[in-house]
Formats: sequence, C-alpha cells, structure tokens
Amino acid sequence: MSAPARPTTPAATAPAGGSSAVPGSRRSRGRAPLRAVPALAVLVVLALVPYFVGPDETDILSRVLIFGLFAVSLDLLVGITGLPSLGHAAYFGVGAYTAGLVAEHWTPNAPVPVLVAAGAGAVAAVLTGWLVVRSDGVFFLMLTLAIGEITSQLALQLDDVTGGSDGLFGIPTFRIGGEPLRLEGYRYWYVLAVFVITFAAVWLISRSPFGLALRGIRDNEDRMRSLGYSPFRYKYVAYVLAGAFAGIAGGLFAQFNRIVNPSDAGFALSAITLLALVLGGAGSLWGPVIGMAVVVVVRDYYGPDLGGHGPLVLGIVFVIAVYVLPRGFAGLAGLGALRGRRRGAVSAHATDPDDPGSGAVPGTSSEERPA
Repeated sequence: MSAPARPTTPAATAPAGGSSAVPGSRRSRGRAPLRAVPALAVLVVLALVPYFVGPDETDILSRVLIFGLFAVSLDLLVGITGLPSLGHAAYFGVGAYTAGLVAEHWTPNAPVPVLVAAGAGAVAAVLTGWLVVRSDGVFFLMLTLAIGEITSQLALQLDDVTGGSDGLFGIPTFRIGGEPLRLEGYRYWYVLAVFVITFAAVWLISRSPFGLALRGIRDNEDRMRSLGYSPFRYKYVAYVLAGAFAGIAGGLFAQFNRIVNPSDAGFALSAITLLALVLGGAGSLWGPVIGMAVVVVVRDYYGPDLGGHGPLVLGIVFVIAVYVLPRGFAGLAGLGALRGRRRGAVSAHATDPDDPGSGAVPGTSSEERPA
C-alpha cells in the first residue's frame, strides 16, 4: 500500500511567477532590508542636493517634490483604487488657498498651514466624494471635472477671500521657530521632509489590508462585493484620503510659491498630472513622481529657453512615451523583476529532480538517489 500523500502547506508551495521565496518566509524577510537600500540611497542623494547644485536647480527640485506629492495623491485614486479623476486639482487648490490664508492671517509657522490645508482638502473631499464615488466610468469623470471647474470659478469669483483673478500673493513663506526659511536649501529640506512623511503614509496605506481591498475593488468590484466588502465605503475613504494628501501638496505649494491663483484648482493641472501618471506608471507611487519630474523640468526649467514651445515638447514626450513605454517608467522595473522571476523559474526547473533534463536520475526516489 502506498503512503498517503502529504497535505500541501503554504510553506511548501512556491508563489506564482517562479519565485521560490514565500511571503513571510525567512528568505523573504531577509530580502526586505535589501529592498529598502535603494530607497535609502535615493533619500540620501536628495538630502545632499543643495550642497552640489545652485539655487535655481534646488527650486526646481522643490517643485518636483511638491507636484510629485500631488501626483502620488492622484495615484491613490487612479492606480490603486481605479478611479480616474479629471478634477483632483480642486483639492490641491483648496489646500493651497487655505494654507495661504492661514499663513497670512494666523501663522506661517510650520507645520500649521500644511496641516490645516490637509484638513481642508479632506473636508472638501468628504462633501463632494459622497456623490462622486456613487458613479463610475464616464459619469465619474464628468462629475470630477465639474467639481474642478466649480472650484476654480469660486476662486475666481470670491474676490474678497481669494483675491479673484489676481490670486493670493505675498503669502508668508515657511517659518520654523518664528524664523522664515529664506534660503532655498532650507526650504527644500522642509519640502523634502513633508514629502517623505506623506509618501511613506500613502505607501503604508497601499500595502495595508485596506489598500489590498482597494486593489481588489479596482480589479473586480462585483467579486469583492460578493465577498462581503462594501465598495462604496472603501472608495469613499480612499477619495477622502486622496483629497487630504492633495491638500498637503497644495499647502506646500502656497507657502513655497507665495502666490496662488484660480488656475491652480483648474482642469489643466488635473489633466497634466493624469498624463504624468501615464508617463511614470500608475499604481507604483514612485512612477508618478518621475513622470511629474519630467513635466516640471521640461515645462518650468527648459520651457523659458524653448521660446514658449515647452508645452509642445512636453506633448511630444507624452506621445513617444505612450509607444515606447506603454506601462510608464515603472514598467521598466516591472519588466526587470519579471525577467528575474523567469530566470528563477528556469534555474528551479534545471534542478527539478523529476525533470529528465536535470542532474538527478529519472525514476528514482529520494531514498534511492546517491547522497
């Protein structure tokens, strides 16, 4: 009588894709610190930037971080939850105007304006998201577009509060301990600190059970509903969180740029940020930051030297990226990981004892094979 087959346990099975490391195993835990090394290296390089570049380059990099953070907040909706928005700049604008008013009439001391801006963005998302999230597809796009345009028009019409078409100008810059951060390097380090903290928060959310549920809703909402999840509640919370993170980016922008106008809440910013997600790779979080870096560098740094043709060059870059990088910059990293998994699968197949092409003698049991 043959021995009964042993039950398969999670530790005895390899995950799909050919990788031999099981989540939670010793090998995967050992690789976790190694995966953090590139992020720490990038953080160190970013922290040292003011020592090696001039004030203009430091200013551009600060803008990259601010708008990159806004792109990350949109990626929480688009890439993680599957809700493409054309009016996300509304919450950026609400945060920017709120931070500007707080800094002008209350206190510019960090981090008060940014925190109040985060709250304002969240409140605006709470008031509008309850209706928007109940729709999907084209209706969701149209509703978000309408919210963005309404916000921009309100900023234009409320002259006594927002300054109208002139906008809010002369906003006090960041202050720490009552002292203003006038040097570009100090302002950059403050922006970098807020960026790192907020990016880490979004990353943790996307990797949490809540974030996994959002990905499930994005991929198959009907199945998640049949499993007992409430897609509306999850999407509503994600929408509010994205509004809060967009408010943080807007608050940083207001005190850094020292001027806010109605266009900062309009369709143009939402559209170009959505294109940055396509360029960088939606769903990766870090990809949209790279995509937004391309946008800011081409538009703000090289734009003045292109004789007003910066948007044209940017459009050409987007068209080329669609054909050359259909999954964005993040797709390049994903392709490398896929090749690594394939090589792991090939090496595992080469040493498979039941494979006639391996070094083991076919048809022999483990007891019959030589040591």
